[in-house]
Amino acid sequence: QVQLVESGGGSVQAGGSLTLSCAASGYTYYMGWFRQAPGKERERVAGIYTGGGSRYYADSVKGRFTISQDDAKNPMFLHMNSLKPEDTAMYYCAASTAFLPTTRQGLAAEYNYWGQGIQVTVSS
Repeated sequence: QVQLVESGGGSVQAGGSLTLSCAASGYTYYMGWFRQAPGKERERVAGIYTGGGSRYYADSVKGRFTISQDDAKNPMFLHMNSLKPEDTAMYYCAASTAFLPTTRQGLAAEYNYWGQGIQVTVSS
């Protein structure tokens, strides 16, 4: 069992910044951040191989969000800059402990561990 503990988030005005963190209690192969706004499907916004390496960003956050992790023992972070009202959502840390091919990294069902979710609210 792997526990994912998220922190950060909150409320900010448009143009502001927030940082989310996710600490895993055990081994993970690939991690990501998903978000879900009311009435919308859960979408992946960023992903990273545990310990660093290749990163993924959704088009909607490219240039504004940065995902990072120094090494496998440290938390994963999502630094969010130039926030927009449309970034308002519940954000979830997700992890896969098994090999996850690139073609499937965007599928929420492929992740076997999830954090409890953390609210991000951006006001205009």
